[in-house]
Amino acid sequence: MLERTDDTHSTFMGYLLWIFGFLGAHRFYFGKPVTGTLWFLTLGLLFIGWIIDLFLIPSMNRQADRRFVGGPKGYNLSWILLTFLGLFGVHRFYLGKWVTGLLWLLTGGLFLVGYLYDYWTLNEQIDAVNTHADRD
Repeated sequence: MLERTDDTHSTFMGYLLWIFGFLGAHRFYFGKPVTGTLWFLTLGLLFIGWIIDLFLIPSMNRQADRRFVGGPKGYNLSWILLTFLGLFGVHRFYLGKWVTGLLWLLTGGLFLVGYLYDYWTLNEQIDAVNTHADRD
């Protein structure tokens, strides 16, 4: 079996999000939504898990690079757009999801519930767009 080696995620971006990691941002970014939510609810397992993650980020980056498909839509840009402009649906427009982008724009990310949904699923959404682009 050939191992995928796309450079889909960035260690630098992981460390940048780690600064807010006690809220789970870096874990969501690396495709770990369950522990991202746990970090969010417990402040990074009372900051202990957050400090340990400082050393785990390189391995989380390698795992994400093996798991997700590279392509025309970048993971880093998508995550920046979600994190800072997600309330306006900018990340959805970027992924070509115009209808839900407008819905996010008009409802503030579906009243913030959709925002959490996108934190859980953004990597898979990008993966699906990139996989579909490879087939075209």
